[in-house]
Amino acid sequence: MAKSRVTMQPTRAREVSTQAVQMLNPDAWREGKNSYQQGYTGKWRKARLAYLAKYPLCVRCQAEGRVTAANELDHIQPHRGDMKLFWDSSNWQPLCKPCHSRKTALEDGGIGAARRG
Repeated sequence: MAKSRVTMQPTRAREVSTQAVQMLNPDAWREGKNSYQQGYTGKWRKARLAYLAKYPLCVRCQAEGRVTAANELDHIQPHRGDMKLFWDSSNWQPLCKPCHSRKTALEDGGIGAARRG
C-alpha cells in the first residue's frame, strides 16, 4: 500500500512560517526595515500632527489628574506591521514622551531589555 503524502503549497507554507516566527518574535516584522518601510511616512507625519492638534493632552497623565502636552501618537494595540491596524485611528492615543517610553518598554519586555526583533 502506498503511503499518503501531505504536501503544502509554498505560499501557504510561507504564511504558516511567518505566523510561527511572529508568535516567537512579535517584532520580527521590523527586521531589515527602516521607519519609512514600517509605515512612518509623510502621510503618517501629517495624520499624527492633525491627531495631536485635535487631542493635545496625554491620556495617561489626564487619567492621573495631570495636564501634560502629548507629543507622541501611540498605537494602543501594537500593529506589528498590520497596515489596517496601523491606520485605524480608533487604535491611536496621544501620550507624552515619558508615558510612551514606559508603555513601549513594558511591551518590549522591560526597561533596558533589547528590543525584540
